[in-house]
Amino acid sequence: MRLGDLLESLSYEVIQGNIDIEINGIKNNSREVKPGDLFICIRGNDSDGHSYAASVSCKGAVAIIAEREIKVPLDVTVIQVKNSRYTMGIVSGRFYDNPSAKLTVIGITGTKGKTTTAYMLYSILNAVGHKTGLIGTVEIDDGKKHICSEHTTPESIDIQRYFSDMVDNGVRTVVMEVSSQGLMLDRVSGVDFDIGIFTNLSKDHIGPKEHSSFEQYKECKKKLFGMCRLGIINRDSPYYDEIRNDSSCDIVTYGMSTEADYSAGDEELYIEDGLLGVSYNLSGRVAGRVSVDMPGEFTIYNSLAAIAAADILGVDFADIKSSVKHVTVKGRVEMIQISDAFTLMIDYAHNKVAMEQLLYALRRYNPTRITVVFGCGGNRSHDRRYEMGLIAAVMADDIILTNDNPRYENPLDIIDDIKKGVYAAKGKCEVICDRKEAIRHAILHAESGDIVVLAGKGHETYQDICGIKYDMDERQLIREVLEEEDVTKICGYNNRYFA
Repeated sequence: MRLGDLLESLSYEVIQGNIDIEINGIKNNSREVKPGDLFICIRGNDSDGHSYAASVSCKGAVAIIAEREIKVPLDVTVIQVKNSRYTMGIVSGRFYDNPSAKLTVIGITGTKGKTTTAYMLYSILNAVGHKTGLIGTVEIDDGKKHICSEHTTPESIDIQRYFSDMVDNGVRTVVMEVSSQGLMLDRVSGVDFDIGIFTNLSKDHIGPKEHSSFEQYKECKKKLFGMCRLGIINRDSPYYDEIRNDSSCDIVTYGMSTEADYSAGDEELYIEDGLLGVSYNLSGRVAGRVSVDMPGEFTIYNSLAAIAAADILGVDFADIKSSVKHVTVKGRVEMIQISDAFTLMIDYAHNKVAMEQLLYALRRYNPTRITVVFGCGGNRSHDRRYEMGLIAAVMADDIILTNDNPRYENPLDIIDDIKKGVYAAKGKCEVICDRKEAIRHAILHAESGDIVVLAGKGHETYQDICGIKYDMDERQLIREVLEEEDVTKICGYNNRYFA
């Protein structure tokens, strides 16, 4: 495609060369550059693409987009822009023939609930034969294959390529998680959003390599509602009025407020064969009783958002109800049915807010005991460790501290930091550093009415040790424990998950 066509209507300056040249591909990773490519210099936390301008020229890049002066051979076209990330999104979309305009794109943003809401909607749409793609924290589904995700919201070049593949693969709709980082770093520039969903907002992702303040974090979330045609917003959020007033799109609401367009009431909790669930009456634009085999008030909100989007997209309410009832999300209150007597679940809760919300939700089921098995990631906030230990001691009955992703730290040092929070709340804990052995202990000591939570790893299928990601999936660890033990000694054993 001609460079001049890619740059049309954008603000730029030609520093050298000309724009009447053909571009074979677009890259922002210097290692991937091939002859005939356009290279876009991106400033990252750890490296700066401008430093690789000379090397990509030697590899055959015919043009470079940069934000500052670079020195390259005179036969390489150099384009200078104010924001290369924003430019990359627009240019990538044009290079792939604006694929998002050929799809119905639903973007979901918020502090919590993005992944669960995305999977709920993705499951509903696919269940009724509406071929749907997915981009999110756990994986990418392009309509033919499932790809493990590295970021919640990929770089714009990758997003546009995935969209293009989805169009080729017959996908009609895409459900994607839109992180605050993705919005701040213009990873979704050039995306034609039809619907934006807002789940909730709380203090998170604030730090040197993320957002400078909560205010900036909030402003990034709000950007989505200046990019979509319709916003589906949580009516009960304390930031509802601000988001609505600052939005340029039409607004539909959901929540427990009777003023919401999709309103939930008369909530009931249930336990069936070790599964925890919630049901409620839905009123407003559609009406009926909804049941979801997932626990917690957050499940009501996540399902309401998914139901609202599915209804707006024309899915019959009876199909919505049957699909959402049995939806599962890997690593998000994912229940592993090995017993009718107690509940075993895997959840991604890896900070104070997530742990507190999860344990509060589980307490409402009046369990005999809650046992929580968890650790914390290495080379991350020490305050997080203390806070998680404190919350676990206050809200759980039994605590087993174990290894998570130690990265470049000693796992026992991390555990010692967590123990400080446990002891500050006058709690007790066991330390079993080997995660499989910690899981074994929790399963073998579970009693009728207990809830056992394996927290922190969630959807992850690896353990990061000294920069190497070793295979480790908690589902496989559970399977191995069951194969190695006399299962008749496991309380209420009735294996449905691995059957």
